[in-house]
Amino acid sequence: MSETRYFENKMTVKDVGLAGKRVLVRVDFNVPLGKDGKVADDFRIRSALPTLEYILGQGAKLILMSHLGRPKGKRVPELSLAPVRDALEALLGVPVKFAPDCVGPEVEKVADSLQDGEVLLLENLRFYSEETDNDPGFAEQLAALADVYVNDAFGTAHRAHASTEGITHFTSPAVAGFLLEKEIEFLGGLLVDPEKPFVAILGGAKISGKIDVIKNLMDRVDGILIGGGMANTFLKASGADIGNSLFEESSLDVAREISDLAEARQIKFLLPADYVAADKVEEGAATAPVEPGQPVPDGYALVDIGPGAVALFGEEVMRARTVFWNGPMGVFEIDEFSVGTVDLAKAVAAATSGGTVSVLGGGDTASAAKKAGVADRITHISTGGGASLEFVGGKVLPGIAALTDRGEG
Repeated sequence: MSETRYFENKMTVKDVGLAGKRVLVRVDFNVPLGKDGKVADDFRIRSALPTLEYILGQGAKLILMSHLGRPKGKRVPELSLAPVRDALEALLGVPVKFAPDCVGPEVEKVADSLQDGEVLLLENLRFYSEETDNDPGFAEQLAALADVYVNDAFGTAHRAHASTEGITHFTSPAVAGFLLEKEIEFLGGLLVDPEKPFVAILGGAKISGKIDVIKNLMDRVDGILIGGGMANTFLKASGADIGNSLFEESSLDVAREISDLAEARQIKFLLPADYVAADKVEEGAATAPVEPGQPVPDGYALVDIGPGAVALFGEEVMRARTVFWNGPMGVFEIDEFSVGTVDLAKAVAAATSGGTVSVLGGGDTASAAKKAGVADRITHISTGGGASLEFVGGKVLPGIAALTDRGEG
């Protein structure tokens, strides 16, 4: 099996009988908590609901495990999953029990006492360093809670942890939940026979984290549109003026290599033609347009793509039948510098309404779609930032590779 096809033909939760069984689901409830200690954004919890509701509908006993934050193997009260239990209970509409630990005799006792249709949420997995160390003993303790193991946590699928990879050595079959299945379907579709023309939009701060993505997509895309801070490095590499803009000195050679590769393969490789520059990267800063070929005003930095770039990028998006977007076009967190990103998000949504398959990866890109008011008009918004980049970059994700192939379970 080729490296990029390892994700095909994995068993899902629909392929196994669940009635009366303890179903242990690895979810990604790593959600932000507000100053009041409550869940500030429940997107990841809501994304898991289809799987959880299906399992309960099958008459199973549902046990959920997740991490929250980076406690680094220590019990950190502020990173307890207790507030997540409250949010989950409200969304799921059924009582959710909470275990003050995730392994051990007491947890096993609670898990064994569950009745069909009951739900138990375990405490933060990362209170144990054994979780991120993928310790076999810890994985086996987790497996002791399960008759069936389901992974629905795409956001951690790129990590070989005890709850994502190690546990599969002690449970069989190990299957995907609906969210993980959906991620595989849409991200896998970018790598396996995407409908053409296929355009990739790549932004954000750095090239270095997206080299594998760019090179892997070179074999598949018809066009690449570059924006955000990473465009500064490409511009600098080409000899263009970028004023006081940040760029990656260590990635200049890579930028030239990628540009040459795109030209050799006759891939349309577009950098923004015009920009918005600012004297400070903060609200209320003085701004100035930077037209094609014009110098950046003295002391200014590039903070957004300009209207000409938006129009040009929008034309490419409207012609595309498949679009993958990762990374904003500028410092979109500041309203004055968000126009390019928001307008491009609206163009992607318009193309999607016309039948284009649009896939967004990364938290910032998801936030940009939400800011533009078009999140519900995108084909698929990935729940995993690093995981989506590694997947599209052609790397094997351990949490997916470890799942049982159909015919093997």
